Amino acid sequence: MRAHYLQHVPFEGIGSIEKWLDAAGYEVSCSRLFEFPTFPGIEEFDLLVIMGGPMSVNDESIFPWLIQEKQFIRNAISAGKHILGICLGAQLIANAMGSRVYPNRVKEIGWFPVQALDSEDVSVFRFPRSVNVFHWHGETFELPSGAVRLARSEACENQAFQFGTSVIGLQFHLETTPETAQEFILNCGSDLQPSEYVQSEKDIRSIDHGHYRAVNALMDDLLAYLHRGRD
Repeated sequence: MRAHYLQHVPFEGIGSIEKWLDAAGYEVSCSRLFEFPTFPGIEEFDLLVIMGGPMSVNDESIFPWLIQEKQFIRNAISAGKHILGICLGAQLIANAMGSRVYPNRVKEIGWFPVQALDSEDVSVFRFPRSVNVFHWHGETFELPSGAVRLARSEACENQAFQFGTSVIGLQFHLETTPETAQEFILNCGSDLQPSEYVQSEKDIRSIDHGHYRAVNALMDDLLAYLHRGRD
């Protein structure tokens, strides 16, 4: 089993996902697009994880490798690969599938709850009815054609979606650890202009380690769901 992840900036790695992949026996490789934008062959991985970043999917003139990345994602979807997109990663999946990505009506930064949405499709991943998760985004996306919306929040209607049984996009960060939250604050702290859906640095840091473990366990469940879908 082979996992590959796409990393857009030095400070946003895969967080708690690394521990799960190691325990599950995956060989892990990475494209550090901020260093050299190169992508593996589709046959070289089973699971693809697309991480976040402060850029927009629409910044192709600034980061021309976004064009290549979107085509790579389309190819991976067409090949039936199992794919998880997080924040920018979810927006890239949506955009690669033809959906618009645009500024949300408000920024959503900090710990805020998302609510699960009911679905008649019994095959989709099920979130808890409500769970407090970590956000750091100012944009949102239209739901891709054929996708099932899995979760919403007060600030952002499209928080999670699933396409088939192999592709999941999350606008929020279940992989967050105290260390990765610290990296967000150090590198993107200028975004912390407190408002209704933007917490202060103090409030972000106030979350106890038990809550990190709880959201990481939910990420583990989601990864296990994608892993089982390979069988």
